[in-house]
Amino acid sequence: MTETAKEKLLDPLGWKLLTELQKDGRIPFAELGRRVGLSTPAVAQRVRRMEDEGIIRAYRAEISPLAVGLPISAFIRMSVVGNVLVKLTQRFRSMPEIVECHRGTGEDSFILKVNVVSVEHLQDVIDRLTPFGTTSTSLVLASIIERNQLGPENLIWPPQKTGTRGR
Repeated sequence: MTETAKEKLLDPLGWKLLTELQKDGRIPFAELGRRVGLSTPAVAQRVRRMEDEGIIRAYRAEISPLAVGLPISAFIRMSVVGNVLVKLTQRFRSMPEIVECHRGTGEDSFILKVNVVSVEHLQDVIDRLTPFGTTSTSLVLASIIERNQLGPENLIWPPQKTGTRGR
């Protein structure tokens, strides 16, 4: 699909659909249509096109780590040197404790988010990573924002000043 066609999917109506789906990915198309002012078939068609274009990547359940017995969340920053990338990424993929893994720039090569059952479990996770590089770990005390919605306001840069009048 061309960039213009993708832009059409991300018109104000498309963003309304995405906002509602981010709130509730299981919303029936009929209810979604009522909320945004479209017929059920029109909603189904637009959502399917957004899925085909990769705008909507997945629908999933959000599970509380605490409720399933994983009370400790931590971020592990990892700095690596040398030719360990392939083996390290294989290790990451083999570790179910890792729920997020991001490769970035700066002093840290990777930032990992892990959920574990105990401090001893966290120590085991760190021990399995240290052969590949240096780690630095931070425990999560509270999560202020776990997942924020994406919307058209994310695309406004620089942010527009509010509360000021033209002078």
